[in-house]
Amino acid sequence: MTKGRPHQIDIHVGNRLRSRRLVLGLSQEKLGERLGITFQQIQKYEKGTNRISASKLQAAAGVLSVPISFFFEDQQISAPDGLVREADEIGTFLISRDGVTLNRAFTSIKDKRVRQTIITMAKALADDSGIHSADAKRDSSSAPR
Repeated sequence: MTKGRPHQIDIHVGNRLRSRRLVLGLSQEKLGERLGITFQQIQKYEKGTNRISASKLQAAAGVLSVPISFFFEDQQISAPDGLVREADEIGTFLISRDGVTLNRAFTSIKDKRVRQTIITMAKALADDSGIHSADAKRDSSSAPR
């Protein structure tokens, strides 16, 4: 850890806090009120610049209706650098407003065929950066013959 830079675990916990807050539709101000702190403190927690104490993490878990382990799920301990970067990019998107909105809309679609059509369309629209072509290879290798 470099002095002055947040620790990766603090950033991860902050990202998980933000993602759950957004999924529940809570503002930083509302979450802060429920935890007895300012929205500025929530911002610092979410960025990882301030560490969340054990007691505040317990309180946040209660307010957000998740177990404390939720904040540590999906934490990459040791993985090849490329995989960590890809996971970070995906995680960053998932906690963005667009990511949360897309996730909510997609998961509300009940028809599996419609969801699959949307996935196929998204892959077709994506830049040919190798990501969706790797998915296609994987999909075709697992498809029944």
